[in-house]
Amino acid sequence: MLGSGSRGNATLIEAGGTRVLVDCGFNLGVAESRLQRLGIDPGSISAILVTHEHGDHLGGVARLARRHGIEVWMTPGTYAAWGDRRVDAVRQFSPHTDWAIGELQVQPYPVPHDAREPCQYVFSYRGLRIGILSDAGAVTPYMRLMLDRCDALMLECNHDSTMLAAGPYPYSLKHRVGGGLGHLNNRQSAELLRGVDCTRLQHLVLTHLSETNNTPELALAAVREALQAAPDWLSCAHQDEGLAWRELA
Repeated sequence: MLGSGSRGNATLIEAGGTRVLVDCGFNLGVAESRLQRLGIDPGSISAILVTHEHGDHLGGVARLARRHGIEVWMTPGTYAAWGDRRVDAVRQFSPHTDWAIGELQVQPYPVPHDAREPCQYVFSYRGLRIGILSDAGAVTPYMRLMLDRCDALMLECNHDSTMLAAGPYPYSLKHRVGGGLGHLNNRQSAELLRGVDCTRLQHLVLTHLSETNNTPELALAAVREALQAAPDWLSCAHQDEGLAWRELA
């Protein structure tokens, strides 16, 4: 991950000869420098897959795609809300239809969030599955179905409800973040884990932690309680440091 949080999000997924970027909420200079930090030539990215139109996910997509000739994928609703469409290759898809990019199988799925047509993704390669879930205000049965028996999961733990309620945000923003179209709190994410088969997990990464309304310690404690374990494959992504490469075997 190039970074994870309200100031920008971007996740690299690589399998075989295919490399994709999920979202890019960083400006061009920051995105390129963080890619370089991971040893990645931006021109080697096959596609950018967008989850929704909010700036911390879509803000840097157009400039990165234009500079390096990268194809962009998004739902029609996200495309309709996109302000900067000056990109050579944009593909629109239904969040209920899967497809392949090179050697990666891509399964988008809809999530409840205050955007036009938001989705998240499950990536598959030779029997291995990576699930990504962020920017959702609630957990639906379909989301649980999609994330069942993943080999790796990147899961939003945006806020601690008590910290959000007592924190400095105005009431309207608290209501948005904590509402059914906002972001998952630690308890919701823990409950999701209780409802899916986690026996195949090699990596569980907690993402999109609020720097104001959460701490890594609180998020990790909630998830450890749900798993009834403290596995060494559990970690938190960081807003500035992102996440180093994780490998699935």
